[in-house]
Amino acid sequence: MSLGEGGGAELDFETLPGRDWPTLTQYSVFLENRVGQLLEVVRLFRGASRVRIVGLSIADSADCCIIRLILSHPEQGRELLEQAEFPFAESQLLAVELPSGPQSLADVCMALLQAEINIHYAYPLIVHPHGKAAVALHIDNVEQASATLQRQGFDVLCEADLFGS
Repeated sequence: MSLGEGGGAELDFETLPGRDWPTLTQYSVFLENRVGQLLEVVRLFRGASRVRIVGLSIADSADCCIIRLILSHPEQGRELLEQAEFPFAESQLLAVELPSGPQSLADVCMALLQAEINIHYAYPLIVHPHGKAAVALHIDNVEQASATLQRQGFDVLCEADLFGS
């Protein structure tokens, strides 16, 4: 890296092209832990908006909470969160449909363990895009996890799968 004449940095490398593996956008909304906060967030996505909450998880402590949301139309959802001035962070999750059978979640976990991919947290989707249960995963390596699960016959979801839900 070198400094240009204007004092700005000139980078001597290129970034990789956009990703080509399916992910879902998650919004982590940071709130005070007090009565009515969840309702305020949920109300953003009702009525005239076509944005639906398709995944939801809440982590709370005595004074604050994090509401994790997966939305059917994430770009419009981001705009609604910004307009309402809620503090939030954005991250990418992998969502996988669970095949029927008693060990389906265990099979997903085993596939990721064999690939040495750590699951930081997981939660179910509220909707079932293809009539099957699905789980959203925050993991170490989304690209490797997606390839591993698809190789083992799991269906990995993308945001387009959530539009019709």
